[in-house]
Amino acid sequence: MQSFDVIGKYVRGLHAKDGLFPTDAKRLGKEVPIGERKADFPTIVRRLKELGYRGPMTIEREISGPQQIEDIQKAKAYLERLLA
Repeated sequence: MQSFDVIGKYVRGLHAKDGLFPTDAKRLGKEVPIGERKADFPTIVRRLKELGYRGPMTIEREISGPQQIEDIQKAKAYLERLLA
């Protein structure tokens, strides 16, 4: 998380999402529910706390329907545990 050392004090908002690395150079990686893959949310939240961040954290889940709602509710609970 070296980027926080450089730009952390300028962060005013955070969009939280998770995904897999791309396997094709012409496409983005697959999005997955927060906490299930590559984004290191425990470290991200810890570093934000160290920097005194008090701004919003917007959960992104770019699907629709009941699964989107369920994934967002799980992500909210997961992030709240990290923020506690």
